[in-house]
Amino acid sequence: MMPPTPDAIAQERPVIGITMGDPAGIGAEVIVKALADPELRKRARYIIFGLHEAIAYAADTAEVAPYWFRLPHEDVTRIESGVVVADFDELAVSPATVRKPTEDGGLASMRFCEEAVAGLKKGHLSAVVTGPISKTSWRMAGFHFPGHTEFFAKRFGARRVTMMFVAGDARLNGRADAAHHGSAARRRNGGCLRVALASVHEPLFELRNSFTIGRVHQPIDLLDAALRDWFGIEQPRIAVAGLNPHAGEGGQFGDEEQRVIEPAIAMARDSGILVDGPFPADTLFRRAIGGEFDGVVAMYHDQGLIPVKLVGFGQAVNVTLGLPVIRTSVDHGTAFDIVGRNRADAGSMHSAISLAIELSRRRAPDGAPSAADSR
Repeated sequence: MMPPTPDAIAQERPVIGITMGDPAGIGAEVIVKALADPELRKRARYIIFGLHEAIAYAADTAEVAPYWFRLPHEDVTRIESGVVVADFDELAVSPATVRKPTEDGGLASMRFCEEAVAGLKKGHLSAVVTGPISKTSWRMAGFHFPGHTEFFAKRFGARRVTMMFVAGDARLNGRADAAHHGSAARRRNGGCLRVALASVHEPLFELRNSFTIGRVHQPIDLLDAALRDWFGIEQPRIAVAGLNPHAGEGGQFGDEEQRVIEPAIAMARDSGILVDGPFPADTLFRRAIGGEFDGVVAMYHDQGLIPVKLVGFGQAVNVTLGLPVIRTSVDHGTAFDIVGRNRADAGSMHSAISLAIELSRRRAPDGAPSAADSR
């Protein structure tokens, strides 16, 4: 499902929708702190989908002077400048007292997401940045999506989606080209990781039963398109991690590398993608951080997320690949235990907003992100 061309959205001043996430979590605090940066506010226009009560509470706790204006959510359609809080005051969930998963929190955070989807489909938003939800709250409210990724895929009818995490010095237009340009390139690109996942929110013990060539090929294909279209890398080098210890050691520790991963890599090579592997995961990410590869495909959630968070915890960004719209997200959860203590680090939210702005400027002529569903 392709959203309409956002003709009302100026590319140099995109409109970024930000969903608060669970109102009882730290979403409001990291949004308030991130947008307190005047330089970030100059780069775009913003609609925050959430509760004004939570925004005001977070600002008071963090001692941030108000820089936004409030409107009832039903009155927010287009925005000319600044930051607007689209207030859903009828969904009262007090961050000052709740601080835990609740049905009301799940209902509220889902409503924020639905409104952001509506804005994207109408062409009122250039991109959306999602704050942290509580999956427990969603379940309590009767929503059974494993997370944002699956929710947005369902709402946009996207059949090929995955998560990509960007951590460290992974700037747009940058190329990890150490293999071709030596130690200077390694120093220039050191600490950079871009990781796509072959499986997302799936129990590890169930993975073997659903581990197919197509599931491994898909993130290779999507990652290649993203690196070309969004990161300006003309011929990206992609590495694929093995599933088993030592990448199976020639079949001694499992046959998934030979039976599934190698055929998926061969299929990708046949379509012109520069991809290698499978490599043992215990050394692969160090090589990627050193600049040998532009992106990595990990086989499961924690295999990819552990190195990402070691490199860029508090600064990493989650990007959904395969959608006809741009969606970025923070790399952390609701952190109910520190709400109201002014301890939440807004680095990941700041990075997610900044990346959403840059990606929105790389939209294809038809209004869709050029890396989304490109093959």
